[in-house]
Amino acid sequence: MISYISEIQIIPVKPKAGIIAFASFVLNKDLFLGSIAVVTRPTGGFRLLYPTHKSGTKNFSIYHPINKKCAQEIENVIIKKFEEVMTHDRYSCYDPS
Repeated sequence: MISYISEIQIIPVKPKAGIIAFASFVLNKDLFLGSIAVVTRPTGGFRLLYPTHKSGTKNFSIYHPINKKCAQEIENVIIKKFEEVMTHDRYSCYDPS
């Protein structure tokens, strides 16, 4: 499955609990997905965290990829765009290494 991912937006935020940005995009020209956190991995690199809703003591997933291939495809595109945005002069203190 090759998804068409467009209109990617990355909004860097002040780092807190590993969250360093939020992402949104349009999937297959049909569905807007937003509020996706870009999170640093303790071992280096990044991962995506999809939105949840807390009700009482339980967290419910709002949406997320249902297979590893789709998740990896989305993650690769979003992380690439994140790194591209962070190399902009405005974020010159960012060091991806």
